[in-house]
Amino acid sequence: MSGSLGHADARPTPDDPSVWRRQVAQAFSRASGRYTQLAQAQQQMGAALWEHLPAQAEVVLDLGCGPGHWSRRLAAYFGPHCQVLGLDLAPGMLQVARETEGEGIAWLCADAAELPLAPRQVDLVFSNLAIQWCTDLDALMAELFRVLRPGGRAVINTLGPGTLREVAHAWCTPDSLLAFRSRLEHLASARLAGFTRVHCSETAERFFYPDLTAVMASVRGVGAQATRSAARRTRHDLRLAERRYEALREPAGLPLSYQRLTLVLDKEPASCPPTS
Repeated sequence: MSGSLGHADARPTPDDPSVWRRQVAQAFSRASGRYTQLAQAQQQMGAALWEHLPAQAEVVLDLGCGPGHWSRRLAAYFGPHCQVLGLDLAPGMLQVARETEGEGIAWLCADAAELPLAPRQVDLVFSNLAIQWCTDLDALMAELFRVLRPGGRAVINTLGPGTLREVAHAWCTPDSLLAFRSRLEHLASARLAGFTRVHCSETAERFFYPDLTAVMASVRGVGAQATRSAARRTRHDLRLAERRYEALREPAGLPLSYQRLTLVLDKEPASCPPTS
């Protein structure tokens, strides 16, 4: 599940977090049919995780797997002796994933902060642009630490402040977009969970589109949504947004910015018993 929107103070925090999870699952399920077509930016950013993969792994968790693009690539990369678990909150995404299922992949519908896995079961957690949707980052990090085996690794792409700033400018309603956690917040949460070897790099990514319709199709097509106020926008609002966005046009088209955070989290290997 690749996402792009978040909320001030880290995530949208409705009175009942289960309502938010249900809304996210429904949004991504609706997007599932066109996800591969519209998620080119997300797929390009995901390729940056490849250099951080370990040489081998027996059990791999693709956290927020969406329609299974990376799950299938991970299964091919690690070979037939590797079990890949593709996990997503959206049933619609998993339905698409099952239609093109590769060998050695099991699909799980679950919340990333409540993983249905035993402790120390996974060698590698791979997650591309999914954890920004989680309302409780500390709970998520604790779950990753719990399910990783000693010596295991998590490689994660998420989004930082400044993501989709052109959309916020065009609509003149930055509060209707989600704010994103900083690099330092992610590092602090990982260390709190127990990770002692943590690294987080930040990379600015820009993509270009022919018009505002294409921009918003890319954003909505991967499940990302603004708040309820978006539903009340009028044609006049749309014309104003188009004019504001057009003022940002470059020779390549209308820009859309992402601040990609890449985390590499290593769980300490089990200590060797003392020799006598």
